[in-house]
Amino acid sequence: MKFKEKVLVIGSSGQIGGELVEGLRSIYGNDHVIASDIKDLSKDEIKKIAPYETLNVLNSKRVFEIVKKYEITQVYLLAALLSATAEKNPMFAWDLNMNGLFNILELAKEGHIKKLYWPSSIAVFGPTTPRQNTPQFTIMEPNTVYGISKQTGERWCEYYYNKYHVDVRSLRYPGLIGYKSAPGGGTTDYAVHIYHEAIKHGKYECFLSENTSLPMMYMPDAIKATLDLMHADSDKIKIRSSYNLSGMSFSPKEIAQEITKHYPDFKITYKTDNRQTIAESWPQSIDDSVAQRDWGWKARFDLQKMTSDMIKHLKGSI
Repeated sequence: MKFKEKVLVIGSSGQIGGELVEGLRSIYGNDHVIASDIKDLSKDEIKKIAPYETLNVLNSKRVFEIVKKYEITQVYLLAALLSATAEKNPMFAWDLNMNGLFNILELAKEGHIKKLYWPSSIAVFGPTTPRQNTPQFTIMEPNTVYGISKQTGERWCEYYYNKYHVDVRSLRYPGLIGYKSAPGGGTTDYAVHIYHEAIKHGKYECFLSENTSLPMMYMPDAIKATLDLMHADSDKIKIRSSYNLSGMSFSPKEIAQEITKHYPDFKITYKTDNRQTIAESWPQSIDDSVAQRDWGWKARFDLQKMTSDMIKHLKGSI
């Protein structure tokens, strides 16, 4: 029975964490899904999202205590330092992104949890990867700390599955766009910020050039893909490194054009920074046919649908 599951989400305050907790609680119930993050929250904040535990994933002893306390069966490990932020502090990024993963893989290896979800990213690809319709299996030579750590993590996940039969599952997220959380330091975060600025100020200065096309996904699709993957029968999961995942691809110029359909006076300008170099090393579109074949994945949102939904939800909140 699914409702016997006890789920721990590590990194629940991040861009995807809050929405994933909501999705999981709609399935398992509030008391069966424990949110956790490194942040010390006030009593009032904790009341809103309880059960909640303050947790540093690098503290293996504390992680084990929480797993035993709540009799956790599944862990969703979202804690990580993202692309642009990781470049500013590479040693800490490597420590967090890799040793956090090892702590959970070891718990699973020892039988303390039954299933682990760990997200990868399109950052695992690099400048030598085919940029159009990037296949599931291809050249992977990432040139960012984030990408290197995610590629390495993929290899370890597959190793723990093959060697120790750890039920670990993963998706290579494209850029994620949602209205419930603020941007979190990623190269694709302009596609969240632009909506906020369009509604508040009618203009936006973009840190990527106008024709920089990148793979993106609307958050409801990302949550659905994550839950679909985790609920699929184990024998359907053929990839234990990480699955390619695709939603849509667009450039800053194209998203701006879509926004002007709702705000005709909206203006976008461009001032590139170091994130432009990162973006140019990533794919422009992704082939996720393997995920479609193995466990029935299919995106629901395109740029037009996403823009209408983003603006509808943000209008009343900012």
